[in-house]
Amino acid sequence: MKRPVNYFRRSKTGMPLLLALALAGPLLAAQGTPKKTENPPAKLNLDETAPLRDARLSVSFAPVVRKAAPSVVNIYSTTTIQERAMPHLFFNDPMWRRFFGDQFDFGPPNQPRSHRERGLGSGVIVSADGYILTANHVVEGADSVKVALASGDKQFDAKIIGTDPPTDIAVLKIENGKSLPAITLADSDKLEVGDVVLAVGNPFAVGQTVTMGIISALGRGFGVTGYEDFIQTDAAINPGNSGGALVDSQGRLVGINTLIMSRSGGYQGVGFAVPINLARFAMDSLIREGRVLRGYLGVSNQTLTPSLARGLGLPEDTTGVLVAAVTANSPAEKAGLQDGDVIVEMNGRKLADSRSLHLLTAQTPPGSKINLRVLRTGLGHKPAEETLTAKLGEMPAELLASSSQGGGRGGSTAKPRSQSNFDALDGVEVIDLDARARRQFGIPANISGALVVNVDQDSNAAEAGLRPGDVILEIDRHPATNANAAVELSEKAKGDQILLRVWSQPSEGGPAGTHYLPVDNIKHK
Repeated sequence: MKRPVNYFRRSKTGMPLLLALALAGPLLAAQGTPKKTENPPAKLNLDETAPLRDARLSVSFAPVVRKAAPSVVNIYSTTTIQERAMPHLFFNDPMWRRFFGDQFDFGPPNQPRSHRERGLGSGVIVSADGYILTANHVVEGADSVKVALASGDKQFDAKIIGTDPPTDIAVLKIENGKSLPAITLADSDKLEVGDVVLAVGNPFAVGQTVTMGIISALGRGFGVTGYEDFIQTDAAINPGNSGGALVDSQGRLVGINTLIMSRSGGYQGVGFAVPINLARFAMDSLIREGRVLRGYLGVSNQTLTPSLARGLGLPEDTTGVLVAAVTANSPAEKAGLQDGDVIVEMNGRKLADSRSLHLLTAQTPPGSKINLRVLRTGLGHKPAEETLTAKLGEMPAELLASSSQGGGRGGSTAKPRSQSNFDALDGVEVIDLDARARRQFGIPANISGALVVNVDQDSNAAEAGLRPGDVILEIDRHPATNANAAVELSEKAKGDQILLRVWSQPSEGGPAGTHYLPVDNIKHK
């Protein structure tokens, strides 16, 4: 590691794949947060047993379709788009009108114009009195919404009860609904990869369509919405399928179709649905409160990788969530959580990754007490297990649009190698954090450390994820108070890996935040 003379600026790259919302029609403007309502709760049909897996595969799914299809509806949304006023003085010129007449008459100049746009999606009736689940982006910003039954013989006006962009879920209500064909809801936590599923919706406005596939994966997340636990399926999902049903082999609702991954914008065998348990959580809160109330712990965290575990003195097969930073005066701080703690369980449920803590916390009501099983790591002692109790707060509004509660880049998985005399941060240039550097890189006043201004792209640090604009806060759990301290600590580092604690700038894929990075302390040939 060395000190530089000049500053270095970050470069940006694009995404190789298209993550497309499966919506036929325009993506509409954001809608305001609904106020608390007095709506009656949805009376749901529930069957939370696990899907049947020991029966022979049926030669026909017609009975399943007959059971589920009547509950899937077409949703037609209309919104008014205001366009910015254009002067168009050229078209009002008499010489122009002499040759071309009034065919290009745009009306009075400098007057804003508006036009109506229509969108098409799908939805699922979940209660006989008219509650409907759909995707938020199907009705987002809509002035009016109409719902048509799959049979085509009935159409209703629907009221938007509430929308939740972080889960991409919206709740509609048919006023004075009676005896509507409500679907049965399953328990999506009991799904397994390989279970047969059917997608029901109205792709490309061709009419109700059913496609079949299996569950390809569970717990997918891409940072597209704030709270992601997607069911991945190879059942064909296309534009117009958004908000439609993903049902199991018994015709029970297990997910709300919302997203496809594609290079063309159409079906390529990789579709995603919001699990019905997550959709139910959002729906219940929207109906009861007019908004979604989420629990808040107040930590910046990241998934514990084998290389991070080794850097913390833990066995490489340890799973859990590494606490990178604790927010001041938060429930986490009051409970006694510290930087470097590893949360392995919440209320008896093991945590596989950062997203699992994020989702569990968010779906626990504010004010609830939770028990956390923690592995405490630190200098001069072996990791010790502790149990802490935290009383959750309510998620601050400014954090709802964030794609993760903390985040940060994950570390590389380094293999153990023999120790050598090598500075792990060779190729990294740092400077002290002064007022000018803070302004140029947008670094908050409460962050102190060594500012990274250049990273050799062939270095171990670059491979681990260190970038210009990052601030090194700690090296091997020792504070890096300034550039000189960082250089000295990097030169003294021993072992085949060092552990950095870093604050990062906002970037594609996540917000700014504190996280840990393990860096190989060996020389690659």
